[in-house]
Amino acid sequence: MKKQRTISAYKNYFRDFIDSIKEEEARKVFYVIEMLKTQERVSTKFVKYLCDEIYEIRVMYNGNIFRVFFIFDNDNIVILFNGFQKKTQKTPTSEIEKALKLKEEYYESKE
Repeated sequence: MKKQRTISAYKNYFRDFIDSIKEEEARKVFYVIEMLKTQERVSTKFVKYLCDEIYEIRVMYNGNIFRVFFIFDNDNIVILFNGFQKKTQKTPTSEIEKALKLKEEYYESKE
């Protein structure tokens, strides 16, 4: 049996995001996180590589689109960063920049 990935959130960004959305929306986000935890490969419908080790969890619920950024640390631990409700076609550069900054911060804090 394949070992499950460990999933953790960096600081309180993810928790703040989850607290800001409806319960059903949060449930769908956790559904995708569960897939990340247990499946070797997750469909690009739910997870997409963006850039510089940053991936996004992609969730759609009742016409609303949500994204949560994450990285793999040692192929196993998935660190969750910022999340947001997407209102435009493209993922906003400011959100990607925030995730990149959090990734840097995360690695610095590990040293």
